[in-house]
Amino acid sequence: MSKKIVVLPGDGVGPEVTEAAIDVLEMTAQKFGFSLEFDDYAFGGAAIDACGEPLPDNTLAACKEADAIFLGAVGGPKWGVHTKRPEAGLLGLRSALNLFANLRPVKLHPALAAHSPLKEERIKGVDILILRELTGGMYFGEKKREADKASDLCEYSKFEIIRAARVAFEAARGRRNHVTSIDKANVLESSRLWRETVTALHEKDYKDVELRHELVDSAAMKLITNPGSYDVVLTENLFGDILSDECSVLTGSIGLLGSASLGSVTQGLYEPIHGSAPDIAGQNIANPVGAITSAAMLLRYSLDQEEAAQAIEHATYVALASGARTRDLGGELSCTQMATEIMTKIKG
Repeated sequence: MSKKIVVLPGDGVGPEVTEAAIDVLEMTAQKFGFSLEFDDYAFGGAAIDACGEPLPDNTLAACKEADAIFLGAVGGPKWGVHTKRPEAGLLGLRSALNLFANLRPVKLHPALAAHSPLKEERIKGVDILILRELTGGMYFGEKKREADKASDLCEYSKFEIIRAARVAFEAARGRRNHVTSIDKANVLESSRLWRETVTALHEKDYKDVELRHELVDSAAMKLITNPGSYDVVLTENLFGDILSDECSVLTGSIGLLGSASLGSVTQGLYEPIHGSAPDIAGQNIANPVGAITSAAMLLRYSLDQEEAAQAIEHATYVALASGARTRDLGGELSCTQMATEIMTKIKG
């Protein structure tokens, strides 16, 4: 029986990297003997242009019925900063599917150490998993706007904090057994609740995992000066959005990193973290690796195809080790050519 994947190509380079990732998924499924069915739907700015809404009803209905959702990218200057923004579709989708845990792996490929802005001795061995709470906080709190002032409410419940923290602690048990929880507890009441709740959960169920608390401003500095000291990073929505983009530069290019947004069931949303990059859209030069590694996460978390997921990740590793590079990494390969290099390695 085929697994249904809803594809949301989105905006900018989204359709290009999505096509590359779907090609890899189709070839991998054929090799490992399972079947995937892909259906494209309008989303983000493309959906605003087509029907006036960033998350059309038929797109949301299809996502709710899918086994997994694959997203390219959303946004761009074309749609300005008004209330009807492409990003509103993404927030709406996360909320509707209750995708509360965003996983963003940040791992340096040894062959790309020279592309990192940090010295090699500082960046060596970096392997971080950022766990960002995704459906609470300021992005989803009450918003008010008056003539000369505005406000955004940052609100968290213990329930929201606990369910995200559990994902972080469980992930740490399968890694190096260390969680750093990042907040702003010296100033924000929501952060005080965050720290108290994470600490209580740790004492109750996860004493075997080492827990460290850090303030977000200090952590922003240490993620650059000593990134190797982090294993799993747990934080709230706004801080996680900012810190994960900061960490993306550690690996040499934001185009290398994928992500998974998960809820309480196996269905998930998978996307590269690089955004829509409208300045290079349509040129077939975007780096597809972030999208392709997101596809591997889709196989792992939503379809229980661990061997196939590892095959994609290993092929990507080998392709980069052999010198395959897109322009963001100083190479000449197109988006399509980079995907072909990876598929060649999967085929063996």
